[in-house]
Amino acid sequence: MKRFLPLFFLLLGLALIAKSLVPVRNSSDFDLVAFGRLPVVVNGRVKPLDTVARTSLVVLQSSQNVTAPDGTALTPNEWLLDVLFRSSRADAYQHFEINHPDLLAIFGLTPEAGRAKRRFSFRQLESKIDELQRQAKLAASVESAVRTPFQKAVVQLYANVGLYFRLKASLVSPDHKDFLAELMVFQNSVVAGVSAVRAKQAGQPHDEALAAQMMEAGGRFARMGELAYLLSVPPTDGEANTAGWKKVGDSLLETFQTGRVPPAVMVFAGLARMWTSGQAKEFNEVLRLYRAQLEKNFPTVLGKSDAEARFNAVQPFYTATLLYVLAFILAVISWLRWPAELGRAAFWLVGLAWLLATAGIFARMWLEGRPPVTNLYSSALFVGWIAVGFCLGLEYFYRNAIGSVAAGLVGFATLLVAHHLSLGGDTLEMMRAVLDSNFWLATHVVTVTAGYGATFLAGFLGLIYIVRGVFTKSLDPGTADALSRMIYGIVCFATLFSLVGTILGGIWADQSWGRFWGWDPKENGALMIVIWNALLLHARWGGLARQRGLAALAVFGNIITSWSWFGVNMLGVGLHSYGFMDAAFWWLLAFVTCQLVFIVVASLPLAKWRSFRSA
Repeated sequence: MKRFLPLFFLLLGLALIAKSLVPVRNSSDFDLVAFGRLPVVVNGRVKPLDTVARTSLVVLQSSQNVTAPDGTALTPNEWLLDVLFRSSRADAYQHFEINHPDLLAIFGLTPEAGRAKRRFSFRQLESKIDELQRQAKLAASVESAVRTPFQKAVVQLYANVGLYFRLKASLVSPDHKDFLAELMVFQNSVVAGVSAVRAKQAGQPHDEALAAQMMEAGGRFARMGELAYLLSVPPTDGEANTAGWKKVGDSLLETFQTGRVPPAVMVFAGLARMWTSGQAKEFNEVLRLYRAQLEKNFPTVLGKSDAEARFNAVQPFYTATLLYVLAFILAVISWLRWPAELGRAAFWLVGLAWLLATAGIFARMWLEGRPPVTNLYSSALFVGWIAVGFCLGLEYFYRNAIGSVAAGLVGFATLLVAHHLSLGGDTLEMMRAVLDSNFWLATHVVTVTAGYGATFLAGFLGLIYIVRGVFTKSLDPGTADALSRMIYGIVCFATLFSLVGTILGGIWADQSWGRFWGWDPKENGALMIVIWNALLLHARWGGLARQRGLAALAVFGNIITSWSWFGVNMLGVGLHSYGFMDAAFWWLLAFVTCQLVFIVVASLPLAKWRSFRSA
């Protein structure tokens, strides 16, 4: 039966992918899926409300899973609907993550008072918001690079509370009882009300109550315009650009001139009434009619919004992570038993995972309209994609499961890094002005990132050499020779792409900043990768490093590359600084320490390790 193992695991992998592709069903009578596909503009790009819900939850609590006080699990869209339309209920949801004990002390809370001992509701924080604001102002006066962990926690929580406030004010007035009824009354009296206000300002006879009502409404709309997070009212001319989208509050202020509330604003007010009163049928019908109107005026925008919401639900990189882990386990077992069958099964699973990651990367490129690498998150995806692509080639030619093991390790590690980078929020962010060049993103960034991926792969192959040679008896001369040739070939590729990518970066810097090279930390990091790979090749050519030495040098390349990729971004200086991250620093330190341990292990005589194993 073992000959059927490759087919079995291939079908298992296809089943996992097929399951992820099954369309999401509504968890209630309300059409939550259609609501999540509605387009809005946030931070300069059109995105579906589904993305807003998921990224907001990740920012607030580092997870997309949220639970109501009664223990009911909510979808991200259900959570967002309550925040937007029923904030009195959302205030009780424990979705603010607080880990620092001193920050908890400000609110008089203990870990046990929160869900999972670290998540708290706005209602639990409400009484001390003024103190949080005071502490945030004090922390804001300190440079981010030298803030204490407490100050960083204060700034982050204050920003999260601000995001929550802005969401609540995005589509309806947060303190409304029936916003639709209020808007209908407002629209019926706006023309007369404006006349009354103008008469009052001119000192002429007027309806005092009506003038006061209009001024109070204007103040509320102005506050909504200032606070709102979403630009949700589409332009009336049908243009697809983001410049014409408006906030609900700003659109309502324009009603004082036009005398007519925009239809989109009335739609959101109607959805609010139906959501709070449990009118699912009416909610779905209003949603259907509004989508039909959007399809008429904005077919391209709505198509991309639908596709992004679908992409969010499929989660291709999560499924690819599972496949990489399974492939790694099978490949390692194949070194012990059934090498042909399990090795083939692992190879096929790696291929499936790589194709799935490829589809995910191309989907992101289409959604963003950019080359594959635009930020740290996408660089992690691309580094893993390049490395696993090489692993597939190595496994195809050598058929010894080494390529599959390396693919499983690198693929899982890079997707795990990407997952943690996604906790910062939207990963399809708009480009900074200096980076807004598809040509250089497609040449310099892609090339130098391919150099990262190849250098990491050489290092992981070196780790396999060290582990098999020191801790097992499976590193026979043939396997050792194959691994050494793999490392050498990959380092040659890494050297070429790192060098070309660094030179292209200099040309881009000359066009952007008027100088080819400025000894910026990021530029120095890129140069370090080129120099280290060149040193490794010269050590091999000159006979200074043989197989085990080559493996140890390749492992040190992991340290150089991780420093260039992440370390220099956290220095707080230079044109490529993205800010110091506590969690990233400690993970980087742990990774470097781990690589140094393996290098030390590789540098000790094998006779000592063999005598230790036999003892």
